[in-house]
Amino acid sequence: MRVAFPNIEQSIVRHQRTRPSRVCFLIDRLSRAGTETQLLALIRSLDRSRVLPHLVLLDGLDDESRALEPDDCPILRLGIRSLLGGSTIPSLRQLGRFWRKHRIELLQTYFLDSTYFGVPFARLCGIKKIVRVRNNLGYWMTDRHRRLGRWMGRFADVTLTNSDDGRQAIIDTEQQSPEKVVVIENGVDVERFPIGRPPETGRTNVQVGAVANLRPVKNIDGLVRVTALLRNKHPQLRFEVAGEGEQRSELERLIGTNDAVRLSGPVTDVPAFLARQDIAVLCSHSEGMSNALLEYMAAGRAIVATDVGANGRLVRDRIDGLIVPPKDDAALAAAIAWLTEHPEAARQMGSSARERVASQYSRVALVKRFEDFFDELLSSRR
Repeated sequence: MRVAFPNIEQSIVRHQRTRPSRVCFLIDRLSRAGTETQLLALIRSLDRSRVLPHLVLLDGLDDESRALEPDDCPILRLGIRSLLGGSTIPSLRQLGRFWRKHRIELLQTYFLDSTYFGVPFARLCGIKKIVRVRNNLGYWMTDRHRRLGRWMGRFADVTLTNSDDGRQAIIDTEQQSPEKVVVIENGVDVERFPIGRPPETGRTNVQVGAVANLRPVKNIDGLVRVTALLRNKHPQLRFEVAGEGEQRSELERLIGTNDAVRLSGPVTDVPAFLARQDIAVLCSHSEGMSNALLEYMAAGRAIVATDVGANGRLVRDRIDGLIVPPKDDAALAAAIAWLTEHPEAARQMGSSARERVASQYSRVALVKRFEDFFDELLSSRR
């Protein structure tokens, strides 16, 4: 676990505030996707003697978002579906009252709409410190988004990301000062993931699982194509994908009558899902630092991951799993086949991955980094 504080790498926090920091997190809504899962785990784990968390949801009125709300911090739902709608101005007044009531000192925003809505208004309201989070490499960005990103970066005190690649992308695409872009890597609660069985020689089926939103960048269509490459030599392989998204209809057409592939939809119990998999695959075209990959490692699964973002640093090739080039169906198929044919090596890689994530990417270490980060930022020592 590493936080990149440019120019002060060796002085995380030498002085703690005598009272807890009052931090407000602003995000569009809650779901079981990676960013939202990381935020919820952070809120629940923060030491209340150091940080008092508050949560504002730009929308947040749907049943899924309400069901995921933490029960131990103040929450405000604004019900904004579009920033151009008529409810935006009244919602700004409501948000301002919430901030004043709870004496918010630091705002941390996630995703585009929440950032565009919250960052300039927080500056106008005199919030002491403003942090925006961008945990992707900006593969989707248009010129308009880059211009807005540059403006948001100027309003914010810090832009936070979860990988070195993400940091460099922000510096390059948004022309941000390196001193204002900070890395705090993701963490995972390893204890939630009991180690399941490894692949065994001679089993009837070998389960290959993926946890991913059904979006083109996650390349689940590539995984479906891989099943055709493996079908003749490895008919025992069964593929299961946990997640939902706008690409479901397209993927269902691509799967057709292929009964070796199953789209399971949203999965509430990721540890249980991974416990029944022999091999876990992350085949994305682009990633920052993947929450799903950390979960695969915590579950002790044999892993195949594409060489994008932080994947190749998290999973050491042929030590913790297999790293393959992105957008290469043949390489992905060959790696899955190799793990299927070498169950003992797959077991050893899964065990190594779990040890690595437990020692370097635990949830406890992540939370401590955030507590120190908030303390450092609000003490005005940066």
